[in-house]
This record gives sequence, structure tokens and C-alpha cells, in this order.
Amino acid sequence: MKKGRHRPSGSSGGALKLGAAAVAVLVVLAGSWYAFNKYSKPSCGTAQAKLSIGAPADLSPAIKAQTADWVEQAKNNGNCVEIEVLDEDPADVAAALAGKSSKTLTGVGQPNGKTRIPDVWVADSSLWLQRLRAVDQKTVPAGAHSIAMSPVVLAMPEPIAQTFGWPQKSITYADLLAKVATDQKIKVGITDPTRDSTGLGGLLTLATVAAASGGGNAQQATQTATQALRALAAGRSAVRSDLMQKFPKGSDPTTLGTSLTVAPLSEQAIIQYNGQQPAVRLAALYTDPAAPPLDYPYVTLSADKTGIADELLKSLQTQTFRDKLGAIGLRGADGAPGRGFVSPANAPGALAAAAPQLPDAATVEGLLTKWQAITLPARMLAVLDISGSMLEPVPTAGNATRMQVTLEAARKGLGLFDDSWALGVWEFSTLLDGNKDYKELVPIGPLISNRPACLQALGQITPKKNGDTGLYDTILAAYKRVQSGYESGRVNSIIVMTDGANDDPAGGLKIEELIAQLKAAQDPAKPIQMILIGIGDKVGEAQMKQITDAVGGGTFVAPDPAKIGDIFLQAIALRGQIAQPK
Repeated sequence: MKKGRHRPSGSSGGALKLGAAAVAVLVVLAGSWYAFNKYSKPSCGTAQAKLSIGAPADLSPAIKAQTADWVEQAKNNGNCVEIEVLDEDPADVAAALAGKSSKTLTGVGQPNGKTRIPDVWVADSSLWLQRLRAVDQKTVPAGAHSIAMSPVVLAMPEPIAQTFGWPQKSITYADLLAKVATDQKIKVGITDPTRDSTGLGGLLTLATVAAASGGGNAQQATQTATQALRALAAGRSAVRSDLMQKFPKGSDPTTLGTSLTVAPLSEQAIIQYNGQQPAVRLAALYTDPAAPPLDYPYVTLSADKTGIADELLKSLQTQTFRDKLGAIGLRGADGAPGRGFVSPANAPGALAAAAPQLPDAATVEGLLTKWQAITLPARMLAVLDISGSMLEPVPTAGNATRMQVTLEAARKGLGLFDDSWALGVWEFSTLLDGNKDYKELVPIGPLISNRPACLQALGQITPKKNGDTGLYDTILAAYKRVQSGYESGRVNSIIVMTDGANDDPAGGLKIEELIAQLKAAQDPAKPIQMILIGIGDKVGEAQMKQITDAVGGGTFVAPDPAKIGDIFLQAIALRGQIAQPK
């Protein structure tokens, strides 16, 4: 037997196992390194898709959370996507989009200087898309998809809502109108409807109900609607946060009696308000008819981003996103709430999924025009043409004379102006007051005391049968009169309604002389808006535009005199937006 080294039993198998283990560790480590490289360094390299989304602040938290998850998932699938969610006021984005077509929306004006037009825009309401398409059909592409919803309801402190019969009784806008008309303790509020969708939705619904309240009596319906608009105007707030501060902070009778009683707000706003555990909770009144809801339409503005925008949209239509909406008090696009949704008392569990029934664009614009006419503080001199041609009949107005349709428009406008306005009335033709072509009927003064005199003057105006049109001398005199009593904090303006070009046989100013004297009289610290309204098809429109371009203001023409009422309201509503001097 040979001698040799002793080898323990099984040592050969142990070495093999040890070697296999080492290989296995290397394999695991290599796999882990491969996985780390794969998920930490996506294969797409620097080819990164980018998309910007503009959304209102009440929705953006849910979009930011969902897009973060979506981007991470895309990254895990080897795709690089960068999503930027911008908190954008819908009014500012709408203003920027309208500005691309050199247009403005009533009451909106210019966009915030920091506003960006995103690749994808989620407004809070389809009303914005409708208003934009009304000024330029190409401004917003078709094919928007709703991604969330919040009904617009009436918010009312619970102790006051109980006096209306809540929660057992359903409360309607008609009930609210009746209360506003009979109970001065009811204080109605609204967020500026020209810039806020909940305000606009509430205003549209209230105006519709008011218009139907006259029982066939058009005059009564108009008075009811005007009264409602004035009540809303008295309690208006520029932004929603200011409006919410007006609700009562205590339940004692004095506090309840001096605080805001009711305002149209989104369901989400009430949920979030009550979530702060206020001393007085707000009831959400789901009315009939219902106001147009916030439906958050998703629309792609950048054509080259359609592919990625469509893919993201699919993620915003999932149950996961619905649950993120529920956590911030919003419903899914179909009206059903997601997980975490805290429903207000007496709220329906789910709402109809049908697209919101929006009034036509002309109705919306007409109502906002009236709103502007009522709410913008003013000091105005109304100057009416009483030349002989104002006796001509208007076939489209049942052969009423031009003077009659003009005076009717003026009376209706006067009915919209509240007592905070200051108004004066002149008439003009030729040689009305000695050598003057104009005559003062009512000096400019507060309507709280001037209204009867203004109505009386309008009722007594009669055209001068053989009178001509001393327009230019009248315009200069009116400008100087308004400027001499200028009041800061108001829109100081002149509105001239005429059916003819300047025609003064006695001579008078030429157009060049008028413009030169107006410019010489201008004072940047005392801006005067000049509004010239032409009635019929024989006005000197080109010369009128020369005047308003030179001193600031606007020229409006109604070729059909029967339309003078609409033109009058449009001109009044645009006082704060029409052109500055060139």
C-alpha cells in the first residue's frame, strides 16, 4: 500500500459546491447590476419626450400625482417622458389664446404676463372653449375630453339653509329669486363671472330662471332679471378666496345676519371649506335647474404632441386617477366619486354623465355684456342726436322712428345702471341753445338723485324737424364737460348716438380741427373714454373711428337701427377695454 497525503472524505464534492456557489453569486450580482443599469439608465438616452399641461389649481394636485406615476411607469418600460404641470388660471390661458387672434373676451382683458400657452390645456369648464371659439373658431381644436367633474351648487350656511327647509326640501333658483325680491337680509354673492366658471354657471342659471319668472310678462321678467343681477353685483368678489371669507364665522344671529347668505360655488370648494372644520359649515344645495358643472375638458393645443397627449389621457381616465380626484373633492368625469371622496350632506352619490348643456355663445356673451354694463362704476354723459333724420321710420322695428328706437335703448340701459352711477343727458342738432348745437337736459350727477330727471328728459326728447347734425362741435364740448368734473375710481366716458355724419351749415369745426383740439385737451391723469354709436347706414364711420382712435374709445355702428339696443349694451360693457389713444 502506497503512502500518501490523507484526503478527508467528501472534500472533492465540497469544492465543487463552493465553486458553484461562487458562480451563482456572480450571476446574481451580474443580474442585479444589469437590472440597476436597465432601470436607472433608460435605453432612450437623451431622446426625451416633453409635454406641458396647464391646469387650474383646484385640479392640478391630482394631475401632478397621476403624471408622476405615469412617467415612472414609462421609465420602467424604457421610455423617457418629461411632464410639466403648470398651475394656470383658465382666464389667463383663455386671454392668451384669444390674444393670438388679436381678440379679447368680455371682462377678461389681457393675460397675466407670466402665462404660458401649454401643449395640453385643462380648463375648468367647457364654457371657456365655447367663448374662445365664438371669437375665433380656430383658437381651440375640437375633440376635448372631460377628465373630472364638480357640480356648481348654491353654497349656504347650514343654519340659514335650514330656514329654507334644507335638507328635507329641495331648494331651487326660483326660491332664491323670491327671497332676494322680498327679504333684504338675504345677501347674495358671486365670483366675477367674466373670469370664473362657477360664477358664470350660477349667473347663467339665475338669469334663465329670472327670464321665465314673469309669467309671460316680458317687462316683469326683465325687472326681475335686473334686480337679480344687481343683487349679485353688490356681493361680487374678484376671486373665490375673497368670496369664501364673507361667509359667517359664528352662528349667532348678528353674524349670520351680516354675512354672506348664498353664492354659487363648486361642490369641491364646499367640501374643502367644510374640511377645515369651520364654526359654521356650508350646505351644498343641488338645485333644479342645475348650473353647468365644472367638467375640466382636456384639449391638445400643440399638434405635434398629440401622440403623447393621447397616451397620457388614457391614464387620466383610470380608476387610479378617479381615486386621486376623490382625495381632493372632485368626481370622475362620469359624475361618480372615487375613493376618499367626502360627500356633502344630502349630495347625490353619482351624477349624470351626459355632457353639460351649455347655452349658445350669443346668450353667454349677451349676459356677460349686461353684467359688465351693471358692474363697472361709471360717470357718463349721454349725448343724443335729435336732427331731422331721426324721424325716419325703421321698417325692422315696426316703423318706429330712429328716435324712438334710440330712446328705448337708452331707457333700457338706464334701467341696468344702479344708483352708484353718475349720468347726465344732452341732446344735439344745430342751433339748439343760441349758437350752440347742443343743449344740456340733465347735468351729470348720481343716479340716486338724477334718475327721475333722466327718465323725464328721455320721455320729452323730440327731433328737430329741419335740424342738421352739429356733431364735431358737440363732441368737443362734451369732452371738456366730462373732463372738467372728472372723478377718479370711475370710468369717465361720453356716449354719443347719431344717425349721420357731421353736417353743420353754420360752419363749425372740421375733423382735423376737432382732433387737434381734443388732443390738446387730453390729460393722461384724467382719461376720458369716447364712445360713438352710429345708427343706420349713412353715418360717417371712417371719421368717427378717426376721433376714437385719436382720443381713446370705440366706434360702434348699427346699420339696422332696430339693433341699436344690442349695440348700446355692447358699447357700455366694453368701456374698460376699448382702445387707448393711438
